[in-house]
Amino acid sequence: MEQAIWGGAGSTARIAQIPGVTICGKTGTAENPHGDDHSIFIAFAPKDNPKIAVATYVENGTFGATYGAPISSLIIEKYLNKEIHRTRKWIEQRMLDADLINEDESND
Repeated sequence: MEQAIWGGAGSTARIAQIPGVTICGKTGTAENPHGDDHSIFIAFAPKDNPKIAVATYVENGTFGATYGAPISSLIIEKYLNKEIHRTRKWIEQRMLDADLINEDESND
């Protein structure tokens, strides 16, 4: 689970990296025959002596790394560090700005 985040360029959840925290997790995608697939991510941190575990399931969130991983890592980071690192503020803002409910209405 550590390699899914910290394993290098091919890691599916690199976006979940938190500076100074060894987070471990796994992305997932649940097929949805009625629209966009669902985004799944499970994680715990820190790797040694975990203090928090999170499971995130985002309906219509597409791949696990699209919404599940960033949301989970922000929750973990806020819990462990009490704040979001300045280099990850863009991820926080992207999650706050996301609108998966009304996304398809503009295409009607």
